[in-house]
Amino acid sequence: MKTTPGMFALPARILHWLMAALILAMLFIGVGMVASVSERHAWLLRIHKPLGIAILLLAVVRLAVRLRHPPPPLPADLPAPQKLAAHASHWLLYALMIAMPLVGWAMLSAGGYPVMLSESLRLPPIVPASATAFAILRHLHGWLAMLLFLTFLAHLGAALYHGLIRRDGVLASMLGGTRKS
Repeated sequence: MKTTPGMFALPARILHWLMAALILAMLFIGVGMVASVSERHAWLLRIHKPLGIAILLLAVVRLAVRLRHPPPPLPADLPAPQKLAAHASHWLLYALMIAMPLVGWAMLSAGGYPVMLSESLRLPPIVPASATAFAILRHLHGWLAMLLFLTFLAHLGAALYHGLIRRDGVLASMLGGTRKS
């Protein structure tokens, strides 16, 4: 597959936007789940579990795509602290996209709850049942969700900064437009 210089590879762009939508949906679903303990919201949990596993699988694919097709370089005139923040925040996003579903799966396993992806597809537990582990993992899952949301907002803010203020082509390289050299 040919990649245009200064542009993200097409699979990277497709995965980026697909996962952005899934993660945003997942964050809202998660907030809806914890905002009420009503049985009326049980359908959110039935969506949350398979969506989390889908994000996990897509994150692994996305990481493989990134390693096979490195992203275009950041603008040469971008200050070093901003370059460091960009690289660190991207790797943090990858870590969170993988850790969040695994922690959620482990949390449910520790609580003795099945991870059902459909009526007949059940994932095996990945940790033994333990009330203490369940409580710890539940808090960890919540804290990681907050960190993911904040990192998502920072990423969005940086994209808008590059697209609207710097106009340096960084946003265009992910949108599929032409990028300044």
